[in-house]
Amino acid sequence: MAVKERVGVVVSDKMDKTVVVAIENRSSHTKYGKIVVRTKRYKAHDEENKCKSGDRVRITETRPLSKTKRWMVAEIFGAKNG
Repeated sequence: MAVKERVGVVVSDKMDKTVVVAIENRSSHTKYGKIVVRTKRYKAHDEENKCKSGDRVRITETRPLSKTKRWMVAEIFGAKNG
């Protein structure tokens, strides 16, 4: 079975060992053809609190770690603009 992975931007790092990652999905509207941007937010486990707000990260699906946490930070690419 394939492991689910997503790449997104950290929008909140205020919790202990947890970050909120926003994933943008850009798709074309079926009828009108306009590009529609939908954003989904995932809570991800960050064991060493390395992630900062604005970082691009790769998250992978894992076992349930809490009521809302089902993802873990796999890789940090650094700041969004750099």
